[in-house]
Amino acid sequence: MSGTGRPQAAPVAAEGLKVGIVAARWHEQITDRLLVRAQNAAEECRAEWVAVRVAGSLEIPVVAQALARRCDAVVALGVVIRGETAHFQYVCDSVTTGLTRVSLDESTPVGNGVLTCDNLDQAVDRAGLPGSHEDKGYEATVAAIETALVLRDLKG
Repeated sequence: MSGTGRPQAAPVAAEGLKVGIVAARWHEQITDRLLVRAQNAAEECRAEWVAVRVAGSLEIPVVAQALARRCDAVVALGVVIRGETAHFQYVCDSVTTGLTRVSLDESTPVGNGVLTCDNLDQAVDRAGLPGSHEDKGYEATVAAIETALVLRDLKG
């Protein structure tokens, strides 16, 4: 399983932080749940949050950048499922590169909760649904918030 060895995501004290969440609409059963779990994580950390939806995963980085300019942390949520063409690789590479660039260019942590899966069953297993083995919406949010707190401490 891909999540082997990952640290346990647990709420941290993040009062005063604002989290921007951007979620794609493709595969809404999955992205709706990722979004709910990201919102739950932000609330459990006592962070303020704002959420926006975009058409697909390719649209996530540009909106993540806009959120990074007004938020302390950003969370990106989407699902890309491998098909029979090279499109999967192009989308995954573009989204990952775009989110990394946003994080570095804006000095704002971006939690990457964009699922890149071979099939729908893998996505369901990572979406934080009842019976899922992973909860990527929650995990990506806690990771982004933890990183924002580290950056805040480093700035003094």
